[in-house]
Order: sequence, then structure tokens, then C-alpha cells
Amino acid sequence: MIKSIILGAGKGTRMKSDMPKVLHTIFDKALLGYVIDAVNGTNLIDENYIIVGHQAEEVESYVKSNYENSKCVLQSPQLGTGHAVSMALPYLKDFEGEAVILCGDTPLITSDTLKEFIEHHKANNSDITVMSAIFENPANYGRIIRNSDGTLNSIVEEKDADAEQKAVKEINAGIYCVNWGKIKSAFSELKTNNAQGEYYLTDIIKWGNENKLRVNAYTLKNNEEIFGINSKANLAEAYKLLNRRVVKKHLENGVTIVDPDTTWISPETEIGADTIIYPSCYINGKNKIGSHCKIGPFAHLRGDVILEDYVKIGNFVEVKKTTVKSHTNACHLTYLGDSEIGSNVNIGAGTITANYNPLTNVKSKTIIKDNVKIGSNSVLVAPLVIEEGTNVGALSAITKNLPSWALAITRAPLRVVENWVSRHKD
Repeated sequence: MIKSIILGAGKGTRMKSDMPKVLHTIFDKALLGYVIDAVNGTNLIDENYIIVGHQAEEVESYVKSNYENSKCVLQSPQLGTGHAVSMALPYLKDFEGEAVILCGDTPLITSDTLKEFIEHHKANNSDITVMSAIFENPANYGRIIRNSDGTLNSIVEEKDADAEQKAVKEINAGIYCVNWGKIKSAFSELKTNNAQGEYYLTDIIKWGNENKLRVNAYTLKNNEEIFGINSKANLAEAYKLLNRRVVKKHLENGVTIVDPDTTWISPETEIGADTIIYPSCYINGKNKIGSHCKIGPFAHLRGDVILEDYVKIGNFVEVKKTTVKSHTNACHLTYLGDSEIGSNVNIGAGTITANYNPLTNVKSKTIIKDNVKIGSNSVLVAPLVIEEGTNVGALSAITKNLPSWALAITRAPLRVVENWVSRHKD
């Protein structure tokens, strides 16, 4: 199998944040998580080595909590990208296969592109392959300098490039596939004779050519995939790019999205054909939405939501950690959290599942069986089970389990004081 080395040690000064750059999120998922998932999604890479530095403990905690096949390696001090990769040497000293090197702040890279990149490397019997891209405005990127036969000569950083080199539009995308057994010795020979005074990873290209290795470049098809995050503005743009990709996929799969510009859907959300997503919806986390559902407008799905076919989640309805079976409606101004809701249920406007105990910090579950009707402005206090067919009257606060086919009402009786207004006006 192949190994990966993911660079995630940088501070990200331009983010203007106390949080490590690679732990900033898109749809509540860390940038680093997108990269690791893309790597793991190739099914070609069995181990990931995450190079950490700035706030290393936070990054390591995230990795340990989410990825069993990933190990963090500390880079201290931080002396450049070449130095960062060299931190993996003690863990890969006996490894002779391929390694993929990439950055932890490029959340738009896909598994398909990485697979194609690795296959290109192998098909060309390369020892070093770098991913490149063609940019009309290549400013601030390292330039790809090719030999006359199309092989890769070197990568020249912007600060070290002359006028002719700066005119080159092919840039270094920052992803490498290398024959680790042949190039690992390069990291003890890198020099710091450059404008930054650092050990550049890009110098392995020159080193490979000097040592008669096969050095090539693979040109990326979609430049968006190497979009790097260096600022909050970059983060916002990546959010849009990723969402546009997700929305396009669902449109192609038969989902109706009334206004793609105001609809946000996480990559982990599945949606069946003929479902309609109305404007200004935010669908976050991992969810499964069936066919022929109607969502929104102004609905918020917060993750771990399963909606079966023909479910309606209407305007200003928030749903979290909840399963809703078919032909159930929650149309207005409602919160459904930590719940199991049956089929043919109607949730009246303003209903709340009160799932959180502030004294114990415990969240409990509300279970609503088939054919239940919940009246408007009701509060369902968990833990709670409402059995099949029961009706809950409007304005009720339900704190005990309810039997089947019953009527539950907790509101005070109506009292009418005749002529009250007339008397008080006088």
C-alpha cells in the first residue's frame, strides 16, 4: 500500500484566529478532515502521517478522535516544507513504496483526482511526480519549469523566479507522488540557499534530476481542487466552491433545488430524486433525505437526520439527530431534536422537543409513533414516548409517556369574563 504525508504544521497567520488553520471548518468539518477523507477515499493509501506544529495538541486530538489510520508527527522548529516531510523519515525508514505528499489546507481535492494522479505516476514509471495546474494569473505560485521533452526540470518559487520564469503559467499544485525508497535520502541533502532561508520541498525535483531519477508532472483538470486556505476570505470562497459542487451533483441526480445560490448542502448529505429544496435552506452534517420530500424554505438540518420518502420539513423548522418516517409533516416553526418520529405524523406549528436537561447536561430522546397528531405550540419534554394514534392538544406541555389513541391536553380551561373590556375602558 501507499503512505501519505500531510503537511499541517503552519500557523496560518492570515486567518487572524486562535484556531489552527487546518482545524477551521466547512460544514462543521475540519479542512484537514476533507484532505484525509480524500486520501482514504482512494482505497490505495493505508497510513497517513500528519505533520503538526502550531497548536499541535489540538490538531493531534482531532486526528486521534476521527482517524484510526493517521498518526501525527511534530515539526519543531518549522524550517520549511522539505524539513516538514523529513519529520516522517523515522517512521518510514524501512518503507520502499510510493508516498503521496500534500497539504492539509486544500479541502477541495478529490479522491478521484488523487487516484488518477497516482495511476499517472505509476504508468510513467516515475520516481517523482508533481501535480501542476495552468493558471492565467500564476502570481504567488511556484512555476513548473519543463525540459524540452516535457519532463520536469525544476520548480522555482515566485520569490526566486526571474522574469522569464515568472511568465510561465504552469504552476506547482503542491501535491507529490514519490518513490519513497529512492527519494528519502534527498531530505538530508536539501539546502537553504533561497529567499526564505528554508528547506523547500520543491528542491527534490532538482535533486531527482541530478540523481538521474524519472521526474514528471501531472496537469490537474480542475484547478478548483487545489484551492488553498490562507485567510477567512479564502475559507468563505472554498465554502461556496464546495457547495456549488454538491448542489450540481444533486441537480444532476434529480433533486429540485429552487435557488442554488441560497441553498447550502453538506457533502455528506444524500438526497433522493424528486425531492424539492426550497430557498434559504442550510443542510449540515451527515443526513439521508428520501425521495419526494419537501424541505424549506428557511429550514435547518443540523446533521444525523434521516427523512424517509414524502416527508415535509417546512419553513423555520430545525431538525437534529432525528429520524422521520414517511408521509410525516413538520411544516412551521418547529424544533425536532434527538427524536424518532413515525409515519403519517403531523407536527403542529411551534412544537418543541425539549431534549436537554441543563442540570445534568444530558440529552434525552423523544419517540413519537405512527399516526400521532401534535397540536400547535406544544412542548414535548424528553425522555418521552407517545404511542400510536394519540392526539396532543395545542398549547400542551407533555412530560409523561402517552398511551395509544388517547387525547392529551395540559392547558388551563378557557375562562371568559364578559364585558371586561367595556368596564375597564369606562
